[in-house]
Amino acid sequence: MRDGSLTAADRGSRVTDECRSSANRVAVEWRTKGHREHMSASGGTKAIVAALAANLAIAVAKFVAFLFSGSSSMLAESVHSLADSGNQGLLLLGGKKAKREATPQHPFGYGRERYIYAFLVSIVLFSVGGMFAIYEGYEKIKHPHEIEHWYWPVGVLVFAIIAESFSFRTAIKESNHTRGKQSWKDFVRHAKAPELPVVLLEDLGALVGLILALGGVGIALATGDGVWDGIGTLCIGILLIVIAIVLAVETKSLLLGEAAGIEAVQKIEAAIVDGDTVTGIIHMRTLHLGPEELLVAAKIAVEHDDTAAEVASAINAAESRIREAVPIARVIYLEPDIYNESEAVKGADPEASPGGPAPTAEH
Repeated sequence: MRDGSLTAADRGSRVTDECRSSANRVAVEWRTKGHREHMSASGGTKAIVAALAANLAIAVAKFVAFLFSGSSSMLAESVHSLADSGNQGLLLLGGKKAKREATPQHPFGYGRERYIYAFLVSIVLFSVGGMFAIYEGYEKIKHPHEIEHWYWPVGVLVFAIIAESFSFRTAIKESNHTRGKQSWKDFVRHAKAPELPVVLLEDLGALVGLILALGGVGIALATGDGVWDGIGTLCIGILLIVIAIVLAVETKSLLLGEAAGIEAVQKIEAAIVDGDTVTGIIHMRTLHLGPEELLVAAKIAVEHDDTAAEVASAINAAESRIREAVPIARVIYLEPDIYNESEAVKGADPEASPGGPAPTAEH
């Protein structure tokens, strides 16, 4: 007897009921979250297409305005919009490639293709967008000239602000389906699907850049000094480089491999332990193979007198409970072992992300 007047069987039955109740509760929560993940993928595509259409139209309009006015801000902005259009094309291509089936050479599939193409977006934004704008701004400040046919750049910038606002509104609306109660900062930092954060930051940068361009052109027209047009262009370049660096840092973390969030780990832990054969978790690791695909590897504690058939059955049941509770947990490896405190301490890494919980076995 381990717990007062309760027999081991009674205690195991009670724990089993509690664990099943917890697993059922989290299953409902994660079915809802699974729906949100699906909405994230479809919402991301919708936001990308909206941004692509807006940027292509704006890029053409800005370039025409540059040809008529000679404004360097307009040239920088037209290149920026063209780069953004290419970036959205890269995101769409990455999403398509990520859907390929797993192969013997890539047994875990191609889910990380989306991360790779998102990282390429940050490189394009930095080089083609940011560095080009800084170069144009420097040249304009060094060799200023008066803006001609002012109504072209002003009219196009106003049109572009309206178009980008609709694109930004679409990105915000689609992001709200998945970010839940997270702040926007946390959403950009912790989102596992890169498309929506990328489009959000691109659209935000585009809107601020357009305002800077409009300000530079406006002051240049008011003062008759083309240097202000160059200053506006320089500010646009700095803004784009800052956004590119933020995107690169966040996407790099995804490329290296991020663990599941704390909430997801708690749900997995609740699903693994049945209180009967699986008495606890010695240590566990999780890894995102893609935005909607999670690998779970855990060493679980079983009783020393359990038969191989009982352990195998318990592992199969635990895997089913995990997949029911967390639909994106598609690759699961559970290793049975006899609980040993020293091994549990070695296996659990307090500095690791949520994928390394403390042991939960009770002996």
